[in-house]
Amino acid sequence: MRFNDLVSGAILIVVAVIVIILTLRFPEFPGQNYGPAVFPRLLAGLLILCGLVMVIRGFTAWRAGEPLAVVPSWARDPANIVSALLVILAALAYIFLLDTVGFVPLTLVVLLVLFLWFKVRVPVAVVTALVAAFGINWFFASMMRVPLPRGLMDWIL
Repeated sequence: MRFNDLVSGAILIVVAVIVIILTLRFPEFPGQNYGPAVFPRLLAGLLILCGLVMVIRGFTAWRAGEPLAVVPSWARDPANIVSALLVILAALAYIFLLDTVGFVPLTLVVLLVLFLWFKVRVPVAVVTALVAAFGINWFFASMMRVPLPRGLMDWIL
């Protein structure tokens, strides 16, 4: 769905205000003029300015007759809607299951499901999912020194 800039700008402003409100609980560093809340608040302030510009432009376009929302032609195909929902479900799976299941098994399942849905050949999908899951885990754990959640594979990794 394509939204008029009036709608997008208003959403951007609301999200930026929420960020500012959430940063009110950030701790202050003793002896410093600034703390961890400065950068998010600065970005939120810039997003509010961008949102205001979008709202003004969108309001002008809306007054000229542009609708507030338009459903594109691709969104009328059920397969495309399922594809979009699968990607959203994959993101939600990472949010809610990553710590319990672990990065490698969850990535394997998510990538295999997405690859097979998007008609990647099974051997290519399996090899790519394996290389990606273990490769990304190795990169973060070894090179970046940021261990990813092990979950079910705690006894192996």
